[in-house]
Amino acid sequence: MTLPNRRRFLKASLQGLAVASLGQWSAPRAGETFTPLRDLAASKGIAFGFAVDPSRIRADVAYRDVVAKQANLLVPENALKWAEVHPDPDRYEFGPVDDLVAFARDHGQRTRGHTLCWHRAMPDWLGQVGRDRAEAVLTAHIRTVVGRYRGRIMSWDVVNEAIEPNDGQGGGLRDSFWYRMLGPRYLDIAYATAHDADPQAVLCYNDYGLEADSPWSERKRGAVLDMLRGLRRRNVPVQAIGLQSHLRLGEAQRIGPGLTRFIHAARDMGLAVYVTELDVDDSAFDGRGDRDGAVADTYKRYLDLVLGTGAVSAVLTWGVWDPDTPHRIGATPQGAFAQRPLVFGREGALKPASWVVAHCLERALRVRTFGT
Repeated sequence: MTLPNRRRFLKASLQGLAVASLGQWSAPRAGETFTPLRDLAASKGIAFGFAVDPSRIRADVAYRDVVAKQANLLVPENALKWAEVHPDPDRYEFGPVDDLVAFARDHGQRTRGHTLCWHRAMPDWLGQVGRDRAEAVLTAHIRTVVGRYRGRIMSWDVVNEAIEPNDGQGGGLRDSFWYRMLGPRYLDIAYATAHDADPQAVLCYNDYGLEADSPWSERKRGAVLDMLRGLRRRNVPVQAIGLQSHLRLGEAQRIGPGLTRFIHAARDMGLAVYVTELDVDDSAFDGRGDRDGAVADTYKRYLDLVLGTGAVSAVLTWGVWDPDTPHRIGATPQGAFAQRPLVFGREGALKPASWVVAHCLERALRVRTFGT
């Protein structure tokens, strides 16, 4: 690490420690009006958006209005996962994504794609594909999906959750379907194929469990960085890292300099850094105090740290507003249900987390390069 980079890193680490010690969420100031989050984010070179359900965009006026007003970056929550977009070997279902891409175009928004290569949400037929056909099936899927949206979907989660050190594979790679079929080279194949299908799209690696300063997360962060460095050495076109950021209530107190180091290490490789699936699992709330305030404080501590690095150029929450009934989310353990995990209340109502995210975007360091 060069001396200027070391000084920058130390400054950011100290800033991260400082914001991690801040108190509870900051309420709206007297007479303050709520500025759309897309506008606050854009003023700092950051994109803000949601994972959305295209069917609700069509059917729910309130949902559509919140998405249009608050976001400048959208990702289909499920409609581009294999089981949804490619349910049969010779059939693709592009209608929902086509609708979402058209909506984004009409409202001055960009679109991300999620996800091209994952160990979950796979159609049954894919499990019947053998090693002799696996590469052809993977490349055909990526060429077809990315090629359809060439120039219209600006970034892709090409590979999702490839690292699982507990699986005991070389380099910490997950013992997934694609790993078993093709070995580690499936990563190179996926990124090269996506780049060929749309050379202008930003190609991202996306993963969870990278946020907390814990032994397990530090081990995973190290494996992710090693994998990314290897890809870059081989000139594989990976250009961004996605931090899923499924947080648990109060967990941001365990997020600090380790995450700051990880973000700067990614940027030193020339990678963009995105927060891709942000929410707060509040299922452990014990009934003491204020649930919404506790959720807001978790958002505050986390966003102040990551946006204080000046390296995060996109923030997306995994959903638009709180669910009508409690439901499991990315970080929620089996049997537990989140109630108020998102930035907006039902029907887009403002709540403490809404104001916290607005204030965090106001405080964010401006991002010098903006790519989504």
